[in-house]
Amino acid sequence: MAKQMDMIHGPLLPKILMVALPLAVTSILQQLFNSADVAVVGRFVGSSALAAVGSNGPIINIIINLFVGLSVGGNVVVATLLGQRKTSELKDAVHTVLTVALISGVVLVFFGIFFTRLILIWISTPEDVLPLATVYLRIFFLGMPFSMFYNFGSAVLRSKGDTKRPLVALVISGFVNVALNLFLVVVVKLGVADVAIATVVAQGISAGIVMVVLLREDGPLKFSFKNLCVRKKYLLWMMRIGIPSGVQGMVFSFSNICIQSSINTFGSSAMAGSAAALNYEYFTFFVTTAFSQTAVTFMSQNYGAHDFARCRRVALLCVLCSFAVTFAEAMTFSFFRHFFMSVYTDDPIALDFAERRTMCVEFFEYMPGIYEIPAGCMRALGVSVIPTVIIIVGSCLLRLCWIWGVVPTHHTWETLLYIYPITWVITIVLMGIAFAVFVRRRLR
Repeated sequence: MAKQMDMIHGPLLPKILMVALPLAVTSILQQLFNSADVAVVGRFVGSSALAAVGSNGPIINIIINLFVGLSVGGNVVVATLLGQRKTSELKDAVHTVLTVALISGVVLVFFGIFFTRLILIWISTPEDVLPLATVYLRIFFLGMPFSMFYNFGSAVLRSKGDTKRPLVALVISGFVNVALNLFLVVVVKLGVADVAIATVVAQGISAGIVMVVLLREDGPLKFSFKNLCVRKKYLLWMMRIGIPSGVQGMVFSFSNICIQSSINTFGSSAMAGSAAALNYEYFTFFVTTAFSQTAVTFMSQNYGAHDFARCRRVALLCVLCSFAVTFAEAMTFSFFRHFFMSVYTDDPIALDFAERRTMCVEFFEYMPGIYEIPAGCMRALGVSVIPTVIIIVGSCLLRLCWIWGVVPTHHTWETLLYIYPITWVITIVLMGIAFAVFVRRRLR
């Protein structure tokens, strides 16, 4: 059994890295395994299938982000109770979090089955891509109960500093995903349905491993089916922190869907190129989210223990570590962009779109950590609405104004994509002001 990390005593930097780096590797591997879907269909099926699979990312995100936000709230609840040493309350809190996970997964299955085609039509998916995209998305959503349990269960384990066992679960399920992708696409040859089926099977394996880990856990974090419950106190606490975070993710994904709609107007080659480049943006951004989630966990425990000076050090160290790693990633992917993009497609037109997107977006991908981590720290302290509003305004509403007001009159690839670094700078300024004001009050 993994021992609970002592986050409220001792040196911070080694412990932050011990939590954040496995979490970053977990997310990157998850994206790599998801990218196997993109790479396999791009190489063995064609550009239309690549566009069908790759362009679904924003749609998937907008639908599940509310529930992923709730898992952040669950992390704060469990980590804060651990910091306060309220072990008598942890059992009900943990089982409330996991019950919400299972209910969320079932809701997403029905939503995905009945509404995916309408959403794909709404975002102007080309006719040659629409049938394939619909098949992929409907099968993908059948795995949502597995995905939700993995995410919420990992949040429970992360609250005590355990990021290694969720990583092991993902590695095992990921290799199964890649193997099934190659077998089903190359041998069985069903196309995009194959990669969707492989993804659902892999999600089931990762969820099953995390469930076994929690079933075998010692102490108050131990999971039991007979103890599944929803306690109003912990549900409201989780919702108070998680819903603003989830709404932010939904609005953020909505703006990305609108951007995807603009990308679709450039044709299937642009869609394929954008899907290829987006994978590397995910690789970089997942490091940011790893340090942001680590900051949430450490801040929650230390705030629960009333060590406010240590809370400030947590915020600073997480921002600095995130910036260092993401800057190195962004520069590597940007300067060797042709090599990295050619992994996903050998279509020269799609490659051109991919490389141009890399220089407009990935080159600046170290910026989001400068506002995401302070936002996570504020949520850990119970201030969840303010960072949500700032990110919605700075990184969502301004992008919508840009694609509806500027892009139609200056319809170029670069004009569309430069909105990312522009809005990141604005959001950094706004979040810095809010962090200085509200965190000072909370930690006074």
